[in-house]
Amino acid sequence: MLTPRARAARVVIALLAIACLTVPVLGGAAPAGKPVRIGSTLGLTGPLAATSLVHKIVGELAVERLNRENGLLGRPVEWILLDDQSKPELTRSLYERLVTVDKVDLLLGPYGTATILAAMGVAQRYEKLLVQHTFGVPSLAKYEMQFPAWAIGPEPNRTIPALVFDALAATPTPPKTVSILTAKFPSLQFLATGARELAPRRGIKEVLYLEYEFGQRDFAAIAARVKDANADLLWVGGGGLDANLLLEALKKLDYTPPRHFYAYPAPGPLALSSDGRNALALSIFEEHPPFTANPAAAELVKAFRERATKASLPYPVVDTQGAASFAAWQMLEQAVSATQSLDDKALAQWLKSHRVDTVAGRLRFDGPSNYGDDLSKIKQVQDGKWYVVWPKEFAAPGRKLVAP
Repeated sequence: MLTPRARAARVVIALLAIACLTVPVLGGAAPAGKPVRIGSTLGLTGPLAATSLVHKIVGELAVERLNRENGLLGRPVEWILLDDQSKPELTRSLYERLVTVDKVDLLLGPYGTATILAAMGVAQRYEKLLVQHTFGVPSLAKYEMQFPAWAIGPEPNRTIPALVFDALAATPTPPKTVSILTAKFPSLQFLATGARELAPRRGIKEVLYLEYEFGQRDFAAIAARVKDANADLLWVGGGGLDANLLLEALKKLDYTPPRHFYAYPAPGPLALSSDGRNALALSIFEEHPPFTANPAAAELVKAFRERATKASLPYPVVDTQGAASFAAWQMLEQAVSATQSLDDKALAQWLKSHRVDTVAGRLRFDGPSNYGDDLSKIKQVQDGKWYVVWPKEFAAPGRKLVAP
C-alpha cells in the first residue's frame, strides 16, 4: 500500500507528464501548413544591383533560419522576391502585384530611398505594414505603418554630419576646409545639405560644392575640381562605386585627398583598393567586437561569409547593409511572435510600443516618422579592412581613427 507521500509524488509525476504533452517545445517542431508569404523587391539589376545582392543573400539566410526553427506561427516562411531593376516606377507596380496578385501576408521594403518611397505609397494604399531597412530621409516617411530597421534617427542630416565632424575634431589636426560632392540621390543630397549647413558652424570653410548624376561613371572633370580646391576634407555623398571611380580619377592627377569621407560606398571595392587607405564611411555594424558579442550576429557573420564567398562577392563581410537587412527580418519575426498574428495593424501597434533587439542594436520606433535613436558609427579602412573607429566605445579592439 502506498504511503500518502508516495501517492502525492505519483500525482506530481502524472501532472508533469501531462504538462510535457500539452506544452509546445519552441524550436523543436518543423513548421507545417500554409506558408507565410513575405513579399519584397530588390534592384537585382541596374545601379543598385551590387548592394541589393547583399540584401538578397541576407534575406535567404533569414528565411532559412526561420524555417530551421518554427517558421512564423508554426508555418513555413516563403519569400516572394521580384527584381525592381533599381527603378522606383517599376517598384510601385511590383508592390501592387505583390499585394493584389501574389496576395502576400507581409511586406518588406526594397533597397534604396527612392524605391522604398514608391513601395511605401502602395503599402499605405492597402494599409499594409512595411518594414524597411535603408530609407535615408525620415521626414518623407509619412506613413504611420512603416518601420525602419536602419537606425539613423529622425534627423540624420543633422546627427550624421555632427558625428563625422566630432570624430575629426578629436584628431590632432581638425579640418579647416571641406569640398562637398554628392550624387543626385535623395538620401545622399539630404546628408550633403546637412554637412553644408553644419560646416561653417564648426569653423570649417566650404571651398567646393558639386552635384553629379546618380550612376555617374566619368569623374575626370570632377577630380580636377577637387584637386584645385585642395580641401582638408573631401566629403562625398556617394554610394556604390562612386568612391573608387573618383579616387582612380584623382590618382591620374597625382592627387590624394588628406581626409576623405564617403557616405555609403561599396565596402569591398573601397577597402581592397590601395586608393581607399584611411577612407571614412558610415556604419551600424562591422565584423568585430563589440558587435559580434551578439550570438545572432556571430551566427550571421559565419553564414554570410560562407554564402557570399560562394556567390563570389569580393568582400564577403557583414557590414551596414547586411546588418540592416537582417534587422528587418528580426523585426518581423519578433512582432509576429509577440502578437501571434499576421494582422498588419496589430503588428504595427506592437512595433510602435516595443523595442526590438537586433544585430544592429536595440531599436525603438516611438519618435518622429517612427524613428528612434541614431545608432550610426564612423568606420575607416585600415590594413585593407573596415573598422569602426568612432565613437570610441564602439571602436574595434586596438583601433582608433587615423588622421594626418
